[in-house]
Amino acid sequence: MNDSISLPGQTWPTLEPGWVWLCGAGPGDPGLLTLHALNALRQADVVIYDALVQEAILDWAPQAKHEYAGKRGGKPSAKQRDISLRLVELARQGKRVLRLKGGDPFVFGRGGEEAQSLVQHNIPIRIIPGISAGIGGLAYAGIPVTHRDVNQSVTFVTGHDQSGNATGSLDWPAISRGSQVIVIYMGMKHIARITSELLDAGRNPSEPVAVVTSATTSEQRVLETTLATCVDDITASGLEPPAIICVGRSVLMRQVLDWQTMLDGTAPRALDPLGRGRPAESA
Repeated sequence: MNDSISLPGQTWPTLEPGWVWLCGAGPGDPGLLTLHALNALRQADVVIYDALVQEAILDWAPQAKHEYAGKRGGKPSAKQRDISLRLVELARQGKRVLRLKGGDPFVFGRGGEEAQSLVQHNIPIRIIPGISAGIGGLAYAGIPVTHRDVNQSVTFVTGHDQSGNATGSLDWPAISRGSQVIVIYMGMKHIARITSELLDAGRNPSEPVAVVTSATTSEQRVLETTLATCVDDITASGLEPPAIICVGRSVLMRQVLDWQTMLDGTAPRALDPLGRGRPAESA
């Protein structure tokens, strides 16, 4: 096929032979893909895709060869160096290469490392941002990462470092003091240590926590808990990664903004989860 998409009044970039486009596929729901990403899928000769990319998205590139390069914690995974070198190899063969990554390639997705490697090998690149799970995934759970009555700051952190261990380099006391809402990527494995760090840093044990797994997909599940009980609650629930964990009062907004239950005809649980005794005001 190798044809760019066509919409009135818009000219779309061409994926040229020998180029690599690094593209975010969004948090799961194929409908959250950007038009630039769809344009790339329509033109690619080869799609190198991650574990969290939905099969339905790959179906939009029937002309391309699909190569799996998934990286999942605790499971056999392709080595990052090998992935980067494969991208270089394909580009030097004159292929139109699409590197498709879950979420946004530059948000805890190692896209920056892959882009850096390609530039070092003189491979031309284009970056196509995607909707990150820490924003889109929480929105699908009815949790806004910012709300003017709740928070004026939000911090995004990863739950493990490049070796897979708990992130010891983070200044948890500073994060605890400085951010009203904390969004944790890839934090399930080390959630006991993370919650301990936050509690030791002075966070309230009763602070709301939400755990969203398989966000934006038909398999999405949401656990509402607290900082003090989330470890036991996660164990009892049987939830498994991939997951986004949100710590902060914005979790309470799910009581009125859980829009997916509204699709099933279920009424919101409260007019004002923030306890002000009045409906939330419009902007």
